[in-house]
Amino acid sequence: MITTQLLEFKELVKTKSDPVNRKPDKHTRKLLLFLFAGTKGGYTRLRVIMLLLERPFNTHQLAKELGLDYKAVQHHMKVLQKNNMVTKIGERYGAIFHLSNLLEFNIGVLDEVIDKLDRKMNSKKVYL
Repeated sequence: MITTQLLEFKELVKTKSDPVNRKPDKHTRKLLLFLFAGTKGGYTRLRVIMLLLERPFNTHQLAKELGLDYKAVQHHMKVLQKNNMVTKIGERYGAIFHLSNLLEFNIGVLDEVIDKLDRKMNSKKVYL
């Protein structure tokens, strides 16, 4: 069952995807699945990416939009930047973040990531 916000993300990804179905390399696909569906902060990082699909933001603006602590958003931005998902222009407080070329080129993979994240968020662990 896809949550409403994840469904909105899927629609946004479809509008931003290249109509030519390019197949991403397997390493990039694995990285995207790990960053967004394989770690605890994946959902938050996905929310950040969805905002950045619309326009560039600085860390303060992202924190305000997401309703999160500035330091938490700062941490997620460092993770995304380290893994080449976003690029930073400027320094310190006023630095603006954009989607990286790597992520823009492979944006279609996020459709698969959202499906996996949805399954993960809605699965219930049953112990026998």
